[in-house]
Amino acid sequence: MKYISPGGWFSLEYPTGWHEFDDTEESFLFYDPDRWTGNFRISAYKGEEADYAWQCVAYELKENPVSSSVKVGKWNCAYSAETFQEEGVWYTTHIWVTGEGNISVECSFTVAKGEDRCLAEGIIRSLQIRKEGTDYPREVIPIRVLEIGEVNVAFEWVSTTIKKQLTKDFTASKVDLENIQKIMDSGRFQVHQRMAWENFGMAFGSILVNEMEGMEWVTVIEGQKEYPALQFMQSDMLLNPAALIWEKIKKKLPCDLKAEFKRIKREAEAVLDDLLNRERS
Repeated sequence: MKYISPGGWFSLEYPTGWHEFDDTEESFLFYDPDRWTGNFRISAYKGEEADYAWQCVAYELKENPVSSSVKVGKWNCAYSAETFQEEGVWYTTHIWVTGEGNISVECSFTVAKGEDRCLAEGIIRSLQIRKEGTDYPREVIPIRVLEIGEVNVAFEWVSTTIKKQLTKDFTASKVDLENIQKIMDSGRFQVHQRMAWENFGMAFGSILVNEMEGMEWVTVIEGQKEYPALQFMQSDMLLNPAALIWEKIKKKLPCDLKAEFKRIKREAEAVLDDLLNRERS
């Protein structure tokens, strides 16, 4: 599974079954929620000097008496480990400081004492520092915590708005299409209120995910743009629900959510038929 950090400083690959979880502002946390095999954290820091990463490695080797120089894949690292007890259980945290150019990276892997660190080393081997100003192709990755937060905020806003205006609950099911449409057509929101229209689009996306099996939230990295989108069955079918409604509204075009739902469902069915035909051939 591929991960690209917000802002595009680095990318890495983590094991299937692992997910990103909310952590501190400067750290990204990954682990398997079903079968815990360790917590992997990564933080990245940008310095002004071109050799900032090397300086950080050298500083760690000099100042940390238990650190040593190791190589993980192509990465020269300052490695150290510390063991601690929590609620009667002993754990070990393995720490690697590495990086490239002006990007310093610190990785840590916390496991039960005595467990192997090879899972973390596999992730570190996949690490890539992305070059600023490089024109990378569009990439679709599993939805990040950042975009999950955006979807949740939009969901809560639409839910509160529908409750306030129509005294009805928003459950992100097909029946809610009519309620969103009523709010959109009520005249309460002006064309320039972009955030409101994008929130309606996100809520529409939540309905698509709940009503269409195989439709999932993903994160799209496209140049400087990073946004939540929908992908059907890991195919080339991608939807940007926030833009779907906003693009129509700003052009003062009608937006019929039921018609859009039917159109998207037809497209998804066509994709599914194509996938089934490929499997048979």
